[in-house]
Amino acid sequence: MAAQRATAAPWALSAPALLLFSCLLLVPLGLTAILSFQVFDHATGVKNAFTLAHYAAVLGDEYYYGIFWRTFWIAGLTTLICLAIGAPEAYVLSRMGDPWRSIFLLVVLAPLLVSVVVRAFGWSMLLGPQGVFNQALRAIGLEPVRILYTETAVVIALVHVMLPFMVIPVWTSLQKLDPGVENAALSLSASHFTTLRRIVLPQVLPGILSGSLIVFGLSASAFAIPGLLGGRRLKMVATVVYDEYLHELNWPLGAAVALILLLANLAVMLSYNRVLEGRYKKSLG
Repeated sequence: MAAQRATAAPWALSAPALLLFSCLLLVPLGLTAILSFQVFDHATGVKNAFTLAHYAAVLGDEYYYGIFWRTFWIAGLTTLICLAIGAPEAYVLSRMGDPWRSIFLLVVLAPLLVSVVVRAFGWSMLLGPQGVFNQALRAIGLEPVRILYTETAVVIALVHVMLPFMVIPVWTSLQKLDPGVENAALSLSASHFTTLRRIVLPQVLPGILSGSLIVFGLSASAFAIPGLLGGRRLKMVATVVYDEYLHELNWPLGAAVALILLLANLAVMLSYNRVLEGRYKKSLG
């Protein structure tokens, strides 16, 4: 009897969290999946009938392939840039002493306090035809360039928004690394590059993995920045889902596109996770 109570206690304590998780995530996701298999008619709306036509329309149209390719290309490029900037930034941050560490950590986290929409409008003013960037080019005698409503503008804004999500996991991993290990390697005539490659990098791979997955997932499903900085012509999957739901009123097709994005996201992230975890285990022997 006591053993049964001990087994049931964790489930009983977890029940409120599991119920909240089911209500906020699993139920809406299940309803979206059901909606994606229903028939849509422009005259009568959604009908309670089963069909695979929406998935066939998405998977058989090169238009959607181009949108998915652009979405994952931008998400991947954003992840690489965030990794190139965020990992060294986290390393420098971990080597700082108080109070500078707290100050710079606050600087890294400060953008999260501002709405994504506000930051997107800020970048639109900076990168617009009459924005600060083009005015600076004119001031030094150069021709203005078109950045707004291009992939470049979307990537710049996404890197700005996603960078803290890369810095924090890598910085957390570096907190577990004993600086004495690096000093021991340096005292044994190892170069700084060798120390970083063979000692620091294997230890921070879990942080790099976590940060990359977070940045890639959020970038691939981003809506506000592609919608405001990409314009109507530069489509990404999230903006297509928005158009199908609110402009075309074709909810089943929008639900199908959203679920395909979710499944493709999971496939890419699980593959990346498997490759990087394999290298991590190999590096640790």
